[in-house]
Amino acid sequence: MKLQRPPGLIFVLITLFIDVMGVGLSAPILPKLIAQFIGDVSTASYYYGAVTTTYALMLFIFSPIQGALSDRFGRKPVLLFSLLGTGLTYIGLTFAPSLPWIFTAQILNGLTGGSVAVVFAYIADVSTPEERPKNFGLVGAFLALGWVVGPALGGLLGAWGLRFPFAVAAIITFLNLLYGIIVVSESHAPEHRRPFSWTRANPIGSLWLLRKNAIVFGLAAAMLFTDVGLQCFVSTWVLFTTYKFQWETLQAGLSLTLLGIMTAIVQGGLIRPLISRFGSRRIIIIGLTFSIIGYLLYASANAGWMLYWIIVLNGFDFTVKPTAQGLISAQVSSQEQGALQGALASLTALATIIGPLLATNLFGYFTSSRALIRLPEIPFFLGAFLFAVALSLAIATFSKGKSQNLQTP
Repeated sequence: MKLQRPPGLIFVLITLFIDVMGVGLSAPILPKLIAQFIGDVSTASYYYGAVTTTYALMLFIFSPIQGALSDRFGRKPVLLFSLLGTGLTYIGLTFAPSLPWIFTAQILNGLTGGSVAVVFAYIADVSTPEERPKNFGLVGAFLALGWVVGPALGGLLGAWGLRFPFAVAAIITFLNLLYGIIVVSESHAPEHRRPFSWTRANPIGSLWLLRKNAIVFGLAAAMLFTDVGLQCFVSTWVLFTTYKFQWETLQAGLSLTLLGIMTAIVQGGLIRPLISRFGSRRIIIIGLTFSIIGYLLYASANAGWMLYWIIVLNGFDFTVKPTAQGLISAQVSSQEQGALQGALASLTALATIIGPLLATNLFGYFTSSRALIRLPEIPFFLGAFLFAVALSLAIATFSKGKSQNLQTP
């Protein structure tokens, strides 16, 4: 089935791009902005972890609410509300005079930032179950594109001041909001809508949907460990490269841009033929194996230039999440897609709470004068372990699913 309503599709993909671009743009900027308020990298890592966790906690609480609201009222109004909150967040970060302002902006960002769940629900609305893994790969490509543009934009515009990139992002966000109001139509048909329920909308209640069957529960658990492992990278990359290799904002931005390029190549161009050739189960297992090897290579690098090569060599691990999400989505009805994607977004937010808390605190300790040994690589060792747990869960899930005759492409 071909994706319908091109203006709406363009809108949701741009919305997703803006959402991820903001995260990518903040990656090389926000740790350094916080360090300006605090004074040193090791101490700033604790505050950066707290800021990231604050955002993730709000996202964890409100993502399932937005998903459930989109099941009741449609995808468009929820996406417009999310864009408004994102734009106001960027304005707050542009003019933030102190750390409390940064915390406040991130609270607003998390409260309205459930657009990813609603975008996935939109794509599910216009895709057949067979096409969802591949179409989620297309979404993954736009996620990656956000990671290409975001860090590069942050690194380049950061030369004009650490706040200037947020002002540019605010303008882009409000332009897309205007486009959505004027042009975009609704994708969620009225006959498929269902009443709003606080049982499904609260983050704990929504997670019960992930117990639907062995495939959903097992892959959701594997995705949780995968996302926590990814957060070990995201939350400490700028801190790690600044501490170990004395990288500036531009170098950090370029490295994250390369990460986004590799994600776009894999998820936008390679994931469809790879799934067709090897099947979803093998892709997930191979991707998690690459993740383990890649993180151990990051920890072993003794020169900054090596990190660029590791990012390229580790590109296959970007197949895991869209492939797993496509398998999970195929297990539920169209009426449940919004709630399901909200639950998965809450799971990602939960990982964003756990991962930065673990990684930034471990990094802060093992780079401080209190540590018995200096080990700035500790977040990558932790990430490799978490990917190994995810690999074990995936293998066990597919074995159990096969014995129960569940369909897994």
